[in-house]
Amino acid sequence: MSSKIQELIKQKEEIEKAITEEKTRHRVEGIEKVKSIIEEYDLDISDIFPNRASKPKLGGNSSSKVTPKYRNPENGQTWTGRGKEPLWIAGKDRSLFLI
Repeated sequence: MSSKIQELIKQKEEIEKAITEEKTRHRVEGIEKVKSIIEEYDLDISDIFPNRASKPKLGGNSSSKVTPKYRNPENGQTWTGRGKEPLWIAGKDRSLFLI
């Protein structure tokens, strides 16, 4: 690699580092301002985000159950038709196993 390219790469790395440092400085200043306002007005998280605590979290533990559609006549195992199909129904006519 030529020395000019190496010099430009070094300059690029220095600029990227300066950008990161400046972004961090601005973020810290912003956080300090927010904390100051929260203390000044004696605010709570629910004052700023009133709907946050009442909204259910997405994903994860879903409590709704799905009714099984298929039953294995040999041992009574069931399958809802969702997800990977069990071996006892794989490649077979599903209508034979409908509940």
